[in-house]
Amino acid sequence: MEISTKANIVTITGNIKSVNDYQNIKKTIDAMIDTHQNIIIEIKDSISITSSIIGYFTKLVQKDGIVLNVKVGDTSLVELFNDLNLVSLFQVRKV
Repeated sequence: MEISTKANIVTITGNIKSVNDYQNIKKTIDAMIDTHQNIIIEIKDSISITSSIIGYFTKLVQKDGIVLNVKVGDTSLVELFNDLNLVSLFQVRKV
């Protein structure tokens, strides 16, 4: 998995699958929320997401008041967000 950032956009390529991936994503977004309250997360090609990342995203939205816009490239991941009733919370869109 690789992460890149530009302004308030976090782009994730590759599969999200490990604790290390979670830590890298969290570190990247934590640094960003100091200056941005609206964050766009582009998950280009991962077919899954870990529960720790879902929990972290939920905390950002519900506790910290961050607005997330999650753009997903893989249909299976969109379906997972839908099955978990997280599409509206994270403003998930297929791109």
